[in-house]
Amino acid sequence: MDIFKLKQNGTTIKTELNAALTTFLAMLYIVPVNALILSDAGMPKDALLVATALITIIATIFNGLWANTPVALSTGMGLNAYFTYSMVIGMQIPWQTALGAIFISSAVFTILSFTNFRLWIIKNIPLDLRCAISAGIGAFICFIGLSQMGLIVSSPATKVAIGNVADPKVLIGLIGVILMIIFWALKVRGGFVLAIAITSITAWVFGIYETPQSIVSMPVSIAPIFGELDIFSALQISLLPAVLTLFVTHLFDSIGTLTGVGNRANLFSSSEGEKKLARNLESDAIASMAGATIGTSTVTAFAESASGVEAGGRTGLTAVFIGIFFIFTLFFLPLFGAIPANAIYPVLVMVGILMFSELGKINYKDPAICVSTFLTVILMPLTYSITIGLSVGFISYFIVKLALRRWEDLNLGVITLAVISLFAFAASSMPDLFQSIIGG
Repeated sequence: MDIFKLKQNGTTIKTELNAALTTFLAMLYIVPVNALILSDAGMPKDALLVATALITIIATIFNGLWANTPVALSTGMGLNAYFTYSMVIGMQIPWQTALGAIFISSAVFTILSFTNFRLWIIKNIPLDLRCAISAGIGAFICFIGLSQMGLIVSSPATKVAIGNVADPKVLIGLIGVILMIIFWALKVRGGFVLAIAITSITAWVFGIYETPQSIVSMPVSIAPIFGELDIFSALQISLLPAVLTLFVTHLFDSIGTLTGVGNRANLFSSSEGEKKLARNLESDAIASMAGATIGTSTVTAFAESASGVEAGGRTGLTAVFIGIFFIFTLFFLPLFGAIPANAIYPVLVMVGILMFSELGKINYKDPAICVSTFLTVILMPLTYSITIGLSVGFISYFIVKLALRRWEDLNLGVITLAVISLFAFAASSMPDLFQSIIGG
């Protein structure tokens, strides 16, 4: 295990294993959810279940060995929705061509990953904004957890409202959140996993969720989607807006996630950390090319990796263990699928609480930081987009610094971030206008 430098990073095999299990359970939902979203594009759902698990295994283990970070990789939420609902359904692009577009954008991403461009971008993000990004992702993750559990529901009058706590499934989620908080406050080792186990067993015993009907199943073939990407058709000029949108969204998602997750444990603060960060960026770029080949949407670093970091994960051994756990989903999907969703989502709520505490490190006396922090944090959950929160935060930071004439803070990195942010904001909030401008 010396390749992971466990002692140097202040961790042990047991801690890394516990962290991996925590992250695995927190992100297990991606297998059925991604398959469901991409199946709306006309792709076979059974093959997608296996393909999603497979790319998660390959990408996460590769990242653990290559970058030595506890960061899991899988098909990105939001990016998979853009693939299905904007490209395939909205633009009426065949899913094979859409996969080709992902491969092209990922290839460009990979080339840039082996330069200093992405690392230079991240290093030019002010420290206070890094904390804001972490807190914003925390709020976003918490909102996802609460809404998926049914503790927060949509309302025509107030947009959102409290859910029906009398619903047994919602109650199970609430119990899970309470257990998470108690175990964390008492500093119980493996508290996240213990809370999931208790709520799962409770839900099964009282018949709130169905117990596993079977344990083992053989994975189906991914032949219907493997290697079906159409790169040649994706090279059309008319698809340039889609390729650029994929590229920019992937850039901001990976930067936002890695910055937020890494900031919680100072994973990338040292010179050795910068090397890890660069390799982590290379991993998700290469994994996206592999994902398009296998038959899935864009692969990126997963924000749920923060749960493993909070559980003590510090090295790539955590990522390798996560990948190994996902191997079981190929054969034990009935068992893992029986774990109640509302026993898993409380993890996201607790992680959100922990990440939100980063706001205490921010210097609110700086007007630019104060405004950009608020907009970054509030817009991520309200718009359901890390990209929107990041872009508006950077744009507002630039505008306030410009108004105050603090030229020394407006270096080339900040200006570049502002320009990319404008591009990302336009691509996310005004897709039709953006595509008409780029497409000529």
